[in-house]
Amino acid sequence: MDTVHNFLTRWLLASAMAVCMAGISLSAASHPLLPGAQQIGQAEFTRFGFSIYQAELWAPDGRLLPDQSFLLSLTYARNIGRSQIVQASLDEMQKLGAPVALQSQWRAELEQILLDVRKGDTLSAKYVPGQGAEFYFQNERTGTINEELARYFFAIWLDERTSEPALRQSLLGLAP
Repeated sequence: MDTVHNFLTRWLLASAMAVCMAGISLSAASHPLLPGAQQIGQAEFTRFGFSIYQAELWAPDGRLLPDQSFLLSLTYARNIGRSQIVQASLDEMQKLGAPVALQSQWRAELEQILLDVRKGDTLSAKYVPGQGAEFYFQNERTGTINEELARYFFAIWLDERTSEPALRQSLLGLAP
């Protein structure tokens, strides 16, 4: 009986250590577009009960700090055209106070860097302090935007006044 007890004890300890080590290696995972970054949080965006995309927020050391790069990555659950993505982005930015006068200029810029997506495609945007943002489709760079547009673009998900506060909380790792 002692042999069985010792075996079970050793097995349980080894299993617990394996789970802990897996947790450590997972938390140390990095994103290819932002080396050294760790995931802060993730959330699913749904509309009328249908999944639209899975969002992930990444930053160095897993902490979002002012004047530091971070990455927002959206993996789509359905096919959506570029014009719909651009229009939805502009609508959300306008709700947050973006200058209406710049909307046609910003539309043209966003239409150059945002692409049609199909189920499983990923669009990512990396904030670069003092410069703006770099955009990627399937980890391939599609272009950049200036600082002002970048701040309004990221505000869609990260501003306290976002239309999706629960999604924001989850991305920031603040969800209960």
